[in-house]
Amino acid sequence: MIPIEYWLVFSSLLFVIGAYGVLTRRNAIVVLMCIEIMLNAANINLVMFSSYHSTLHTTADPSGQVFALFSIAIAAAEVAVGLAIILSVYRRYQTVDVDKINMLRW
Repeated sequence: MIPIEYWLVFSSLLFVIGAYGVLTRRNAIVVLMCIEIMLNAANINLVMFSSYHSTLHTTADPSGQVFALFSIAIAAAEVAVGLAIILSVYRRYQTVDVDKINMLRW
């Protein structure tokens, strides 16, 4: 079995990579992909802690895995809505550069 520290380091690296991409990229589609990377890092933590808790106790507790499934469903809905917004903005402004799009500002 892989130690818990390895999973924590792996998910932390994924989260940092995703956060770096969100903060530095200008393309809206790349920003959405980086948000998905951050959500996957959180899902890895949920499943890892659920598995770790199940190995410590005699009863299996799948609550972390159930939360990960809900998170995946929310991520799919977020991608659908985000892509719809990006397509709408692209049709209007002919760009997906988040710096050039200021239609949501007052």
